[in-house]
Amino acid sequence: MNLFGMLRAMSLRTKVVLPVSALLIVVILSISILLIRQQATGFRRELETTGETMVRMLAINVESGVLFESKYELEEAMNVLKRFDVVEYASVANNDGEVLAEIGDWLDDYSELSISVIEKNQSTHRDCEHYHIENPHGQEFIELIVPITSRIEQLDRETLGITGFGRALDPAVFTERIGSVRLILSLETVNVAIAEAQKTVMTLTAVVLILSLMILTSFVRFFTRPIRKLVEATDQIGRGDFSRKVDIVQQDEIGQLAATFNRMVDSLKQSRDEIENYNRTLEEKIIERTLELEEAQAQLIQSEKLSAIGQLAAGVAHELNNPLGGILGYTQFALEKLSKVDPEAVKTDDIASYIRYLTDVESQARRCKTIVQNLLRFSRSSRTSELDEVDINRIIDDTCAFVGHQLSMNQIELIVEKQDNLPVIHGNASQLQQVFTNLIINAMHASPPNTRIKLVSRLSPALGEFGGAVEILCVDQGVGMPKEDVKRIFEPFFTTKEVGKGTGLGLSVSYGIIREHGGEIKVDSAPGKGTTFTIILPVQKPATGSDTQSKDFPAATMRKSD
Repeated sequence: MNLFGMLRAMSLRTKVVLPVSALLIVVILSISILLIRQQATGFRRELETTGETMVRMLAINVESGVLFESKYELEEAMNVLKRFDVVEYASVANNDGEVLAEIGDWLDDYSELSISVIEKNQSTHRDCEHYHIENPHGQEFIELIVPITSRIEQLDRETLGITGFGRALDPAVFTERIGSVRLILSLETVNVAIAEAQKTVMTLTAVVLILSLMILTSFVRFFTRPIRKLVEATDQIGRGDFSRKVDIVQQDEIGQLAATFNRMVDSLKQSRDEIENYNRTLEEKIIERTLELEEAQAQLIQSEKLSAIGQLAAGVAHELNNPLGGILGYTQFALEKLSKVDPEAVKTDDIASYIRYLTDVESQARRCKTIVQNLLRFSRSSRTSELDEVDINRIIDDTCAFVGHQLSMNQIELIVEKQDNLPVIHGNASQLQQVFTNLIINAMHASPPNTRIKLVSRLSPALGEFGGAVEILCVDQGVGMPKEDVKRIFEPFFTTKEVGKGTGLGLSVSYGIIREHGGEIKVDSAPGKGTTFTIILPVQKPATGSDTQSKDFPAATMRKSD
């Protein structure tokens, strides 16, 4: 994990305490180091100033002793330095370098070989040489060298003994170097004092740092505690518990945030209660609207049936007229024959003729009965969408018998190609017959005379998870449709027919019926090339959820047509 990832994973308290603590440590340590250095420098400067004062006073006090080479006087003057613990070595030498007096142990030969000069500082006076030296053992010393000077007054020979006119003599004053004083001070005492000062400063620094971190941690904890409460409350509210309130009594921005948060919780709780109440009433409204839609859809399907019956009324009447005319003719002929024939003189040939007449009457009557039954079956209102096992080929036969005469009147040939041994499907025979009738009538309206309409049934075998389906194709040789009309043909009230020849609901209703059966309708059409409708019905029983999909068939139609 990189640095930014670690920072993102840290808590807010850590993000505040860590950088502030680091900054505080750096600042305190920097100040402590600066104070320690300044204190060490002050100690050394104080020792240097004291040593320079001591060596200058010694140079003044030993002036006469050097002039007269009085060892007693020199030793008396230097014994004063023994009172100071910092004095490591002191010596007085003449101009020839001869040491006249000294105290302490210090070997010049050893010093020249092993002592290294660390630094050379300029004194406040130019005549004082100042060295900071260190021996091989790591001990540090300060070496001060000051010249011993003697004041000499000299009178000119011309002015000797002249006191004329009350004028005083003005002798010439000269300063002459007669030797030097060397003083070496040990820094051990100063270093010990500096070490103790450093220890004291570091202890104070540690105490101040610990107290600062404790105060900072407490402050951050005081700052983040209400935020943690807000986080916990938000988590509970996210789980649906709107009873949790944030108990923060502060007058700052966090207190204002807590008050706003509590108001938001109250508002969310009120909204949730309203939504739950609305959902309870919405379920009832949905059930009510669903029943209304089912009723409206059933009425729409029935109205389409009646519309199709109206369009086929002339053909049905003409188809009934032929068998009824035959029945009437044979009945009248039989009555006329029976009225002229003597019952006792009836021959066997006459009885056979009468039987033939009655057989033809029965046949024509049965034909009329079949026509009427098909018409009644087609026009019967179906309020339910219960699905039973149905034979598609039988429904096709019933449909062709119902519309066949109408096609022949319009000089259109109906060709039926049925695949044998089709599996039964789960469907509503009356509704499927309505769909097939609607497709054939639409094809008839779009086809010119002397053309063909082909109705084909075939099996689409199972493949993988696909359980197989029965396909019904309605192919015409009509005028066809452009692409933009194909996308809209399943929309309610859309029609390509002339005004007054169509309601625009037939294909929309048919689409809804097929969707209820768990199937689909495909359309392939082009101007001047005819139209092919393909109905695909699954062999297995469709899912129960298909009913809800069929209710919104116009929207589904738009998706399908795209």
